[in-house]
Amino acid sequence: MSFNPVLFGALLAATGVALGAFGAHGLRHVLSPAALEWWHTAVEYQMWHGLGLIGLGAVRAAGLKWAEALLGAGTVIFSGSLYLLAITGLHWLGMVTPLGGLLIILGWLTAAWQLRGLNRQNQ
Repeated sequence: MSFNPVLFGALLAATGVALGAFGAHGLRHVLSPAALEWWHTAVEYQMWHGLGLIGLGAVRAAGLKWAEALLGAGTVIFSGSLYLLAITGLHWLGMVTPLGGLLIILGWLTAAWQLRGLNRQNQ
């Protein structure tokens, strides 16, 4: 079974909306303001990169598999570690978050590089 960025992006977006609503309504009186901010950051990154994967999937013929994989893994690690940090208060999880961010950055740079090559081919 191959990685489907459109499907994965749609699932990230759907769960991002659900987790955003849960944080705003279900965790508002449970978590500290700092933990709610971590939660909000996780939702925001999850949503943006879910939409990004949908967009990259639309041009999948460009051979963006590495970019898609880096973005998918990075988003799960980045947002997942922040969700867990917010819920558990285990601050060591904050050391994992930058790894996800680095993978996201590498994913977008890889996409830019590969799309640049595609743009040259189409000119």
